[in-house]
Amino acid sequence: MTKLTLTNHVQTNTTVLENEFIDNHMANANGEYVKVYLFLLRHLNGSNSIPTISQIADALDDTEKDVIRALNYWRNQGLLDYEIRTEAPAAVPSAVLPASDVSDIERFRSRKEFREILHVTEQYLQKTLSHTEMDTITYFYESLGMSADLIEYLIEYCVENNHKSIHYIKKVALSWYEQNITTVAQAKCNTVFYNKNYYTVLNAYGIKGRAPAASEITFIKRWYEEYGFSSAMIIEAVNRTMDAIHQPSFDYTESILRRWFEKGVHTPEDIIAADSDYLKAKEQKAMNRENPKLPKNAAVRKQNNKFNNFDSRSYDMDDLERRLLQQ
Repeated sequence: MTKLTLTNHVQTNTTVLENEFIDNHMANANGEYVKVYLFLLRHLNGSNSIPTISQIADALDDTEKDVIRALNYWRNQGLLDYEIRTEAPAAVPSAVLPASDVSDIERFRSRKEFREILHVTEQYLQKTLSHTEMDTITYFYESLGMSADLIEYLIEYCVENNHKSIHYIKKVALSWYEQNITTVAQAKCNTVFYNKNYYTVLNAYGIKGRAPAASEITFIKRWYEEYGFSSAMIIEAVNRTMDAIHQPSFDYTESILRRWFEKGVHTPEDIIAADSDYLKAKEQKAMNRENPKLPKNAAVRKQNNKFNNFDSRSYDMDDLERRLLQQ
């Protein structure tokens, strides 16, 4: 690789850019990085010292982190070198640079790949990306470790569901990250489940206009996958929750479904039988409280006795004996 040198040997009102840069480096670089390179070249050998990172950021309407990434990129490309000082420099960019920022750019596996991600995102969003949006996409790629294919599917999925806000896209990305979704296949499986089942449960609670939270996703996945309940069973549990406490509560619904799961209740018919057993047990407890001497199955025996609706008669045995003797 030919190493370029930032020099300017012509008049001060002209900036010379080497063909080596245009032919072999510019096409693969992010546009913001090119701007930083040209800005530095413009100020080389000028009457003023090379501007600080904050001054570059202000002049280019970038963040300081954007500038640092650009400097790291060109240093990794071998086109320039610089050092970070805490004092104002005479001839180098200056800023207090956190150690994590120095290595951020080095985790990029392919600059061409990342450039394609930005291009695809612009196509889906039908706009030029702002600095905030570029930072967010960089965050997906760098910090969350999402592959280019997964980021592309993320953008495609959100746009197809009429969500072009970078804030919404970030929420979905973080949700996938929390669920350890690392491939497009996993994401597709999740989104099918997400659309069909998550919103079924939210609608049953009367929750509209928002995606489920991470904790709610954990509950719903457990009900469908671990407990193996159908949507009909889950909705019945949700309805009972609303009837009992008159507000959405995933914890309350969880208690109902866990009890059904532990008792082997898996169908609407099982619910009817379980409810019947529950009512019998409740009646038995009530009778035992009223008359502790009654046998435990008194409530059942009473229900099975066809004469239990008639009042028993009482007799005065002494009076009967007296009448018989008189006769």
